[in-house]
Amino acid sequence: MTKKISVMFILPDLETGGAERIVTTIANHLSRDRFEPKILLLRKKGGYLNLVKEDVEIIDINTERIRHSLKPILAEIYRRKPDIVFSGFGEVNAYLALFIKLFPRTKFIARETNVVTEHVTRKEIKFFYNFYNNYQRIIAQSDDMMKDLTGNFNIKSNKIIKINNPVDFEFINQKLSTAVKPESFKYNYKNVVAIGNLSSRKGFDNLLKVFSRLKNENILLHILGDGKDREILHQMKDFLGLKNVFFHGRQENPYQFLKFADLFILSSRYEGFPNVLLEAGACGTYSLANNCPGGINEIIQPRVNGEVSDIENYEDFSQKVMSILHGSYDKDSIKNSIRSRFSKDIILDKYEKVLLDLMKK
Repeated sequence: MTKKISVMFILPDLETGGAERIVTTIANHLSRDRFEPKILLLRKKGGYLNLVKEDVEIIDINTERIRHSLKPILAEIYRRKPDIVFSGFGEVNAYLALFIKLFPRTKFIARETNVVTEHVTRKEIKFFYNFYNNYQRIIAQSDDMMKDLTGNFNIKSNKIIKINNPVDFEFINQKLSTAVKPESFKYNYKNVVAIGNLSSRKGFDNLLKVFSRLKNENILLHILGDGKDREILHQMKDFLGLKNVFFHGRQENPYQFLKFADLFILSSRYEGFPNVLLEAGACGTYSLANNCPGGINEIIQPRVNGEVSDIENYEDFSQKVMSILHGSYDKDSIKNSIRSRFSKDIILDKYEKVLLDLMKK
């Protein structure tokens, strides 16, 4: 019997974000004949903890700050000697790059989570990207991310592999099977949903400006998520007199909002490869996305599953919202558009291939 390949995934925690969702999906579904997955967390907490399969060991190093976590991470790698270390979070990837040479027998993979130039502003973290070529493989989720890494950080193009994010249809369908229309969705109104961390990056300030032009229409905007800009956005809503905008905070089952929405809007200033856009499509919901870096144009198939427009042109964008809400779209075509390109099985095959190829080298 051939020895299984031990893979140690590294994340800060399992809070309900994109990187956490993807790593959980990969760890859960890797072939158990070939792989033995473990997840190392800086702190063992988050909504995805209870989604991790029982045979995936969770290693908790119980550290609050990423920069204090390096020593315990390196100690765990030294002690456990995994075949592959898979770091799934930008800042951890950056720090870890410096120390890869200490472990000549272990292969290291970084999965980048964003277009780095847009996302990393601190000089001290940019410094670590000088060592990014130490990784045997770097996974980028979109063409925009690949171009950024090769063009701005001199990463060798033969090290970068593009793998889009997977959509777990079984998981989503299970969540949808018990979904009921949210009470805040009013009859005789069109319901628009936006989801994301309440931070500048997600562009909800621009979305509120768009909706200030739709005040007199029978349209409700439901924003799901929490974050450091919550107060500012609430004040902005009041200042603009937006009675038809609702902040729902973080939701246990966002899919019920997506399922019953007439439109999903992605207002981000930049992305890596937005899971929420994939998940809206998996729920059969048509999308309107800001034309920003991060794979948007790889996901949106115009007039099939959505459209792309420039959100900072508030007038145009608000007109686009209106025209979409007056149209009708085929839910099955929207789902198939996502399933045929990004279903879990298609994407997991690519991840398994990368892991197996690394072990041959």
